[in-house]
Amino acid sequence: MKPFKTPTTHGYLIQSWQRAWRNLNLPAPAGLFERLLAAYNEPHRHYHTQQHLVECLEHFDAALAFASEPGEVEIALWFHDAIYILRGADNELRSADWAMQELAASGATTQVQARVHNLIMTTLHNAIPSDADQQLLVDIDLAILGAAPARFSEYDRQVRAEYSWVPGLLYRIKRKAVLKHFLTRDHLYNTSHFRNQYEQQAKANLQTAIG
Repeated sequence: MKPFKTPTTHGYLIQSWQRAWRNLNLPAPAGLFERLLAAYNEPHRHYHTQQHLVECLEHFDAALAFASEPGEVEIALWFHDAIYILRGADNELRSADWAMQELAASGATTQVQARVHNLIMTTLHNAIPSDADQQLLVDIDLAILGAAPARFSEYDRQVRAEYSWVPGLLYRIKRKAVLKHFLTRDHLYNTSHFRNQYEQQAKANLQTAIG
């Protein structure tokens, strides 16, 4: 997967990175920015890439006013897919642990470390978010479901590429089950911002993908 890079993307990422650490009132660890971007550009990734990171950060920018602790939400977004191992069952946990380790090394309080860890773990999407920042982060992670049809179709192909080791019929069965689960919810998104912006398109995209 080629890195998602435009002439302005690198500068945008630097601005986001610096803002996150500034809002945390902590120094950014030397070399960590480069290590994270290298991780998001690993060749086995197709969806969980720098493109996804940039899209998440752009959604965060648009919803910044809804964050109680913006530095924590933004740094959680940077780390939420930092570890992505094909067939890995604990990618979120390992990503959260990495974030916690780096925050501790930078002098973050145990409370900040724990909150960021919990934020990243909400991207498992297996529990109801327990606070406003968790709701916001989950909505950002799922904003792709409400993307324009062409981008949603690209996303669907990217996810399939990351599961290329799964036989076609089994993949289609499992994928449809996941997408149908989202449609069983009263609302796909937790926050009014994302409901108003993306709920209708997300439901249409999911219906199209399910067939």
